[in-house]
Amino acid sequence: MTSSPELAGRLGRPTPTPFGPLSRPPELASTIDTSGLVDADGGLVDRAIFTDHQIYQQELRRVFAPSWLFLAHTDQFRRPGDFFGTYMGEDPVIVTMDRNRKIRAYLNSCRHRGARVCRADAGTTRNFTCTYHGWSYGLDGGLVSVPNKAGYPDGFDTADWGLVEVPLIDSHRGLIFGTWNPQAPSLSEALGTMAWYMDAMLDHDGSGTEVVGGVHKWVLDGNWKLAAEQFATDWYHVNMSHASALMLLSPEGKGPRDEIVHRSGRQYADPNGHGAGFPVHPRNRFDAQPVHQWFDYDAARARLGDARVEGPLTNGHATVFPNFSYLPVNGSVRVWHPKGPDRMEVWAWTLVDRSMPDDVKEAQRLYNLRTFGPSGVFEQDDGENWSEVQAISRGFVTNSVPLNYQMGLGSEREDGRYPGLTSELYSDSAGRAFYRRWQRLMNTPAWYEGDV
Repeated sequence: MTSSPELAGRLGRPTPTPFGPLSRPPELASTIDTSGLVDADGGLVDRAIFTDHQIYQQELRRVFAPSWLFLAHTDQFRRPGDFFGTYMGEDPVIVTMDRNRKIRAYLNSCRHRGARVCRADAGTTRNFTCTYHGWSYGLDGGLVSVPNKAGYPDGFDTADWGLVEVPLIDSHRGLIFGTWNPQAPSLSEALGTMAWYMDAMLDHDGSGTEVVGGVHKWVLDGNWKLAAEQFATDWYHVNMSHASALMLLSPEGKGPRDEIVHRSGRQYADPNGHGAGFPVHPRNRFDAQPVHQWFDYDAARARLGDARVEGPLTNGHATVFPNFSYLPVNGSVRVWHPKGPDRMEVWAWTLVDRSMPDDVKEAQRLYNLRTFGPSGVFEQDDGENWSEVQAISRGFVTNSVPLNYQMGLGSEREDGRYPGLTSELYSDSAGRAFYRRWQRLMNTPAWYEGDV
């Protein structure tokens, strides 16, 4: 493991910082060989990956720190000084627009004693000031004010003590991502073919998307991977887990028609761990009636093609590895923030097309809130499943029994209609790809580790 000064320098500080004799012993970052915990080819997963604390700490270092992580939507930043507080793994960050209208992100931790320099969730400011001792930072991350600066030694230079900056920020169709890895492949490379599926939700008519209704946040018991992999791969649970919700939303409470229950479709499995599943039907439509009536399906076909309109445009589910997921039918996008191996915090936005009339935007917002909001009829089912899985996984015998991800094993193929490798709708293909990518990162030294 490289020393602490080297690590710090590679994490994106604008200027070198004098660390003196500090050097972190490698024992503080010992690693576990996870190659025996995931058999992606055979479709088996060891439950220890959901419960072990050392594995979780390794995830923060090797999965979250090197990956492109969703931060915010461009619609949240309209003028210099607008900011939004979020997390990259468990690291708090501030995303802001600087005076040159550039989106930047900083570790939300004062360089003096480490307290947050911004405690508000969002807003507009001229600078970020720590409420502990008053160190203040500009929108460019530089240290601009130090109370009692005369008390520091002559070698103290404020230029050395700016906020730690996220070195790479980029966006795709309004979605802002960042990574701590200054050597990371571009966001475009990281998304790869997944962008084709994402654009079925994000690029309906060229007007772009915007956020309505703010950000909803809630805490669930369960490992973050349980949620991320479900949104990547699992249409299988819908008819069982959401039976009561489907009954509630069906005409006259008779339950959905047989052709709705027994859907056929495709599931996309990306080599970078992303995944998407969607029913395929010529008459796929948006569920909220005002959205359906307003939407121009013919124009969407001309722009996006028949394959996307009949597939991932509406019903479906998807995850961008590691922890960003979305549901096209109601415009729901969310992040599964890890909070230890046994807990996650869900942050969810509703996206709508900018071109939608206000009443249609409101209809989509309400439909999302009622279905996949914190108390939504579908969302509650999912949270209950994840907490149930987690609740018993710490038992010695239970934790020793592997989990089965074998549905659709060997069915992946290039079908000539949907890009990349796809499987049947009812499949674990994207789940296997998710854990294959997870295992590869867990066993690969991150950029800051050098030779280990």
